[in-house]
Amino acid sequence: MNKNSAFIILFSLLIQIGAFGQEIPRPEYPRPQFERTEWLNLNGEWSYSFDFGNSGVEQDFPNSNGFANTILVPFCPESKLSGVQFTDFINHIWYHRSIQIPIDWEGKSIILNFGAVDYICEVFIDGNIAGRHYGGTSSFSFDISAFVTPGKSHELVVHAEDNTRSGEQPLGKQSREFQPKRTRYTRTTGIWQTVWMEAIHKNGLISCQIIPDLDDKKFDFIPRFYRISGEHSFRISLYENGLPLKSKLFDPRDGKICSIYLDEVKLWAPENPFLYEIHLEVLDNFGKVIDHVKSYSGMRKVHIEGNRVFLNNQAFYQRLVLDQGFYPDGIWTAPSDEALKKDIELSMAAGFNGARLHQKVFEERFHYWADKLGYITWGESSSWGMDANNPVAARNFISEWTEIVGRDRNHPSIIIWTPFNESIFTLDESIRYKPELRKQHDRLVADVYDITKRIDPSRPINDVSGYLHIKTDIWSGHCYEQDPEKLRQLLESDVEGKPYTGHREFCCSYDGEPYILDEFGGIKWNPSQQDNSQKSWGYGSPPASLEEYYKRLQAHVDIVLSLEDCSGYCYTQLTDVESEQNGIYFYDRSLKFNMEKIHAIFSKYPRQYNPDNK
Repeated sequence: MNKNSAFIILFSLLIQIGAFGQEIPRPEYPRPQFERTEWLNLNGEWSYSFDFGNSGVEQDFPNSNGFANTILVPFCPESKLSGVQFTDFINHIWYHRSIQIPIDWEGKSIILNFGAVDYICEVFIDGNIAGRHYGGTSSFSFDISAFVTPGKSHELVVHAEDNTRSGEQPLGKQSREFQPKRTRYTRTTGIWQTVWMEAIHKNGLISCQIIPDLDDKKFDFIPRFYRISGEHSFRISLYENGLPLKSKLFDPRDGKICSIYLDEVKLWAPENPFLYEIHLEVLDNFGKVIDHVKSYSGMRKVHIEGNRVFLNNQAFYQRLVLDQGFYPDGIWTAPSDEALKKDIELSMAAGFNGARLHQKVFEERFHYWADKLGYITWGESSSWGMDANNPVAARNFISEWTEIVGRDRNHPSIIIWTPFNESIFTLDESIRYKPELRKQHDRLVADVYDITKRIDPSRPINDVSGYLHIKTDIWSGHCYEQDPEKLRQLLESDVEGKPYTGHREFCCSYDGEPYILDEFGGIKWNPSQQDNSQKSWGYGSPPASLEEYYKRLQAHVDIVLSLEDCSGYCYTQLTDVESEQNGIYFYDRSLKFNMEKIHAIFSKYPRQYNPDNK
């Protein structure tokens, strides 16, 4: 690294920490499992314009040198943190900022990265289209080298299109009505995760899949490069507690399995989440490092035997909480990296050992903290809001989900994929209960199962959380019955040899898969609003008193723990979200209950599991 490069990086860091009187929001490197040092954070103040008439191109917006209004990126315009807080439908929004390319990036590929933009994103450099992306929750990058010159300034314009009511794009819990209510919340439009640039050698790494193999005591690495040269080499180095452990050179070939064997392994497990530090380097023919990526991984194994899920070859009981990842001031975007970490700590303090990340693709920094803290998760899409029987929606979903799994499969904390949630609700009312009219829906679910297995065969798949199961490794169910005795009767029922789930008659045959009750509870408690108005909602009738709440909660959890063939549960939910008042914590993450009592309830194991194996 020369002096000019070092100055550029130092200057960027000084800006990010506010040394020049301007603090960049979310300044941390957004991709901690694939981290480079030579990068520039583009978060901060941008100009913007709404485009309600979809006339931006006619108004020459791609060539804009700045719009009239300002917004704080990476927060969406609906959020308070953005400085805009416009919550009506936004079908089109345009952003602008100038970008300065460091002069010492000459000869390198200039990559423009987006954590996420909802939903269709078009990028223009000085009026020239530089790339287009479909998908509101997956990360993407454009090589803008052909459009920029190191040492010069350029005009960056981003156009986001978000047709929430089309039925052709996933929404998750975003409301399709003007007013959010019940389980549909404030929308997110446009840029909602970090935007950044980095300079990469033209023969550098695009990605590297890391596969832990506990039984054979090795890590397998599958790299992809921007360009291949027979004169270069690829070096993988493992570190243990900062000390060199193993290092090996390989030929740089796309898709080549590069294995590093270990004499002894340290496990990644919830009680001891050990992470190996990994350095991935491309070397030229003189042995000089021309691309260096810092990564990490955990040695752990997830598999199914019979009707049990195993973690590191031991039956593992999952005590999960539903986490929707909404924030009062940032909507889908956490206000800070510390807020991501805090949500995990709050969950663990309540007695949970993990979370089902519900109807939202969480940013990579969340997965980083889950990896560090030993917090297991289920990776899920934002499937609600699309018509799963619509071929266009299916195409949109498959491409986005493929990117999601490819991005996040290296995280040891993710142990199950859940592409869909309650997919019956994505169908038109007239065809929900007519299997002959659900052919496209059933095909989509089966195709996504197969595609996910091809991208990542190492994890079980819960095809549809709750129902309708079409092709699955996990049998899951949702039940919000509030009366404990009725709840017991429902969960102990066995219809046609199938454990409890919604609409069993439409599900595939049950073949002894692990059963997990992946939504239950949802007990409403808000002492200031114990009613069922639109401003305050929860499942069923709320308890009359705090003591009744604890009693009902204890009864619900004890019933689930008593199920002999149940491998775990997911309680709804971690925090209140807007009008939905059934969280363990208030929406602002403040305390709602006596956490010693809450922890005592959710930290219990069923008698057939040994807590020492947790």
